[in-house]
Amino acid sequence: MLQLSAGTLLTLGLWPGALRAEGTGNAGNFRFAVVNDIHQMSEDRCAVWLERITAKIKAGAKPEFLLLAGDASDHGQATEFMAVKEALALLGVPTYTVIGNHDYLKQTDRADYEKVFPDRLNYLFEHRGWNFLGLDSTDGLKASRTNIQEATLQWLDDRLPKLDKKAPLVVFTHFPLGETVSNRPLNAGAVLERLRDHNLRFVFSGHFHAATERQAGEVTLVTNRCCSITRPNHEKAKEKGFFLCEARDGKVSRDFVEVDTTGLADTAPAAKPAPAKEQK
Repeated sequence: MLQLSAGTLLTLGLWPGALRAEGTGNAGNFRFAVVNDIHQMSEDRCAVWLERITAKIKAGAKPEFLLLAGDASDHGQATEFMAVKEALALLGVPTYTVIGNHDYLKQTDRADYEKVFPDRLNYLFEHRGWNFLGLDSTDGLKASRTNIQEATLQWLDDRLPKLDKKAPLVVFTHFPLGETVSNRPLNAGAVLERLRDHNLRFVFSGHFHAATERQAGEVTLVTNRCCSITRPNHEKAKEKGFFLCEARDGKVSRDFVEVDTTGLADTAPAAKPAPAKEQK
């Protein structure tokens, strides 16, 4: 029998792991938040912006934890990371981060990120019967034409066989994994292939500052507008914010929550993402 690639399965609206796990498991219900691309700098307005983010999260239904999908900083400096870490700590819930390309000091130097966020490269955590995988999807400082590093693929090979394949699974990365999304790593399919037999439900990513969605039956892969006051969106949208998500009955829903930018206008020039081409 011909074995279809993960990309083809997504296109056809199929996902073997999710189909086999349908109606199984005792996963709980809860809310969580997803923030991406804060791009913290050492500017006074960044501190004000962080206060607005945390206040907005607190004002809604309080999440049980927060995912930060990369580019917490703009220059990969410890002072930037600490500002973000201390602000989000005020929420009183765990924060789970993954590294972004802006979180490097130099092409192979991510020392400050690892110092402030130890053990936050490739890792797993479980919450109420759900599995969450945080994956390092970076290729140093590179923003386009990247490859996910071999260390991440090897970690998946070592860890996935020990994971309950029927438990609902959420993956979060910095670089997008959805087909045809701009700046998708050249070998993103290598990650998806490794997940094809698991009950994958949702993939949250950043890097491309725009609202994108790729759907495959019960599997959804998204990027979001950035939550930065120092960087613009790659699309025409002016809104900045985050996702407030709910896991319920083995599925994930999300709502975009806008954060008011009044008085803190962007000054950075619009970024120019690589053309969106389908990447195998």
